[in-house]
Amino acid sequence: MSEHRAKLIWSHDGSDFLARNYTRNHRIEFPNGQSYAGSAAVEYGGDAACVDPEAAFTASLSSCHMLTFLALAAVKGFVVEHYEDDAVGTLGKNEQGRLAMTHVRLSPQIRFAGNAPDADTLKVLHERAHRACFIANSVSTIVEVA
Repeated sequence: MSEHRAKLIWSHDGSDFLARNYTRNHRIEFPNGQSYAGSAAVEYGGDAACVDPEAAFTASLSSCHMLTFLALAAVKGFVVEHYEDDAVGTLGKNEQGRLAMTHVRLSPQIRFAGNAPDADTLKVLHERAHRACFIANSVSTIVEVA
């Protein structure tokens, strides 16, 4: 097993905190020196120039699916030349009536070099990638590969 760390840093900007007029902007830092500016979604007072948690969640599922797919394709002897995904996450009410990321649609477009899988084999690769994706296995969100 392994551990994965992220450091979140937020500071009060002097605004009226109790009136909920505080900044939602924060910084996410990783041990390798990479970082990004985070904020709430614009609809919740966030900064559109920053990454919101819902977009990061959607990207995490997309990334995990891709990495798992690449590993499975390599095992099956398919060379992936290019992989692109326009993933869409939906924030909605879950079965308990709470706001949650209820659905993520992955739309991978893949180009293979040489021998490419047929449509049925490609579908099976995506199904296996979804079942083996660490992030998808960690959430109750419906993840659809279109």
